[in-house]
Amino acid sequence: MKFLGYEISSPTVLAPMAGVTDFAYRCICAELGVGVTVTEMVSSRALVYQDKKSRSLLGKNPGSMCGAQIFGNDPSMMAQAAQLALEHSGCDFIDINMGCPMPKIANNGDGSALMRNVPLACQIVKAVKAAVSVPVTVKTRLGWDKSSIHVVEMAKALEDSGADAIAVHGRTKSMLYSGRADWDEIGKVSAAVKIPVIANGDITCAEDAVRCRDHSGASLFMVGRAAFGDPWVFPEIHAALAGLPIPERPELSQRLDVAENQYRLSLEDKGEHIACLEARKHLNWYLRGVPHSNYYKDQISHISSAEEVYSIIKSMKRDLR
Repeated sequence: MKFLGYEISSPTVLAPMAGVTDFAYRCICAELGVGVTVTEMVSSRALVYQDKKSRSLLGKNPGSMCGAQIFGNDPSMMAQAAQLALEHSGCDFIDINMGCPMPKIANNGDGSALMRNVPLACQIVKAVKAAVSVPVTVKTRLGWDKSSIHVVEMAKALEDSGADAIAVHGRTKSMLYSGRADWDEIGKVSAAVKIPVIANGDITCAEDAVRCRDHSGASLFMVGRAAFGDPWVFPEIHAALAGLPIPERPELSQRLDVAENQYRLSLEDKGEHIACLEARKHLNWYLRGVPHSNYYKDQISHISSAEEVYSIIKSMKRDLR
């Protein structure tokens, strides 16, 4: 199928998640068939002020369409940041975060705070659109709280301002990640705009994606926390949406091979110290639901060298099923 003029392998999207969707993990998900990936969100101010750590988050992964996500509330600075992000990453599109609900972001006027100022949100889209030559997308939520659900009006205004697609998380800012995502409200957005709509929220398995499609009429389906340690959710969702048999989950030893490959990519990208810190959480996620894995989860929480990572993975392949 096509998305924003690009041919993509699947209508699946890996949600941008701070501290999770780094270059290594995006590469793994792309290898397993996700259609679209998006970088961790990067501050427009940090990019404009030449923060090296922020730039390092923008590596474009091979194997899928890839977008660079930025956040901020100043149209001029967002335009500059979009240019810098594109120049540094070579990504296929720029994604603007207007949905992050975390207090340190929203209380600064960024992320989901922009849902309370639609004119400013539109100015930002116009400024970014004028600054770059690639498509511009927006990620948002239903509204600030239950009394201010206005995502349909916002989506129409963003479309009129030049947004090429919109991802909607079916929760309000005040809900954070609690309660149930409202796919029917996302469906209202799909009916109101001509641009592609990406549904996000409570898509945890292949069956969820099919039900979400039926409720929302969305074009693509974004998976967030359910993908932690489980990149196989993407080929499963793709198969279900295509009406094909859902592929069987690989044996644990094969899943650990993938985890080991992810660590190698992280090691090359970030160096041993940071890669080991990242491995502590990612390897634990790969063990979710694996019987008798607590002993290894404890070992993983103390990993400090590449040698330990490879040794623990080898032992897990031997001892766990």
